Amino acid sequence: MAKKDSVETTSFEKNIEELERVLGELEKGELPLENQLQLFESGIALSRTCLQKLEAVEKRVEQLVINAQGDLTTKPFDPPPENPC
Repeated sequence: MAKKDSVETTSFEKNIEELERVLGELEKGELPLENQLQLFESGIALSRTCLQKLEAVEKRVEQLVINAQGDLTTKPFDPPPENPC
């Protein structure tokens, strides 16, 4: 189980792997309730950390565009609107 402070300093990929492991354990349903609750809390922390890391990367992404003069330039990433489904 991941601890909160180590979750925040671990790579995104490692956090995703740990989140998948946590989900797998929860899906089995073989652990006592208290252990399941601890795993659930760990999964929530992992999920939040991954989301924060994705948001930080998204802010750094720039996309190349061609301006009116035909030159390549950059502009901040403008994510598409969220689908309200």
